[in-house]
Amino acid sequence: MDRKYWEQIAPGYNEEIFDVLHNDKKALIRSAITKIASRSKTVLDAGCAVGKWLPVLSPAFKKVIAADISAKNLAIAKKNYNQYGNVEYLRTDMSGRNIQLPKCDVAVCINAILTPSLKKRNTFFKNLSSCLKKGGYLILVVPSFESWLMTRIIQDRWKIDKKLFLENLSGKEAIKRYKNIQLGYAEIDNVYTKHYLLEELELLLSAEGFLLQDNKKIEYSWATEFIHPPNWLGKPYPWDWMIVARKK
Repeated sequence: MDRKYWEQIAPGYNEEIFDVLHNDKKALIRSAITKIASRSKTVLDAGCAVGKWLPVLSPAFKKVIAADISAKNLAIAKKNYNQYGNVEYLRTDMSGRNIQLPKCDVAVCINAILTPSLKKRNTFFKNLSSCLKKGGYLILVVPSFESWLMTRIIQDRWKIDKKLFLENLSGKEAIKRYKNIQLGYAEIDNVYTKHYLLEELELLLSAEGFLLQDNKKIEYSWATEFIHPPNWLGKPYPWDWMIVARKK
């Protein structure tokens, strides 16, 4: 998940990448943003991609810093949302060292810290902390490892999409898969993607000087997990974690 990956994905982003804004049916993320927003504040959209959250952020804040690793993503965002004059677009790698970001009152980061590189994830979290003013808020959304495990258990118990998930792994491949699962790296469309435990997030954010204010499950339809979900399959639904934290 480096810059090259996101540059390649950019032209087909809407077809390739899961749309959190559209699938957050209870609008919990939007609600969290609204509670913190102010027309006197600056917000950082960290990993803004093609800018889907700009229609939510721009009217609610004085200024929006839309930051992304991909120049193509930013170009698409500028084209699609050129009506918002308070947005500054900035190509930067949030997992890179010595990046230059203005101090912001709020940071929003929606499913952007996904890399299986521990070093890059650590740097990303540090940069989120360093770009926020004291007392600033972070709204963070990440894939839930608990949800991924629950989905696999349900899939196996009721043999859902059985043919799709049948795999014959070699010894080396099986060992690699096992080690990755231990670290919370689950495959999404054949790309290893970091998933997080709730308690893991609490530790990570505390280490970077954040106080946790709230956590919620952003629930999705089972159709986001299975090609043929059974009609009877309901609650509990798969979810991402949303964390609201405040910098000390």
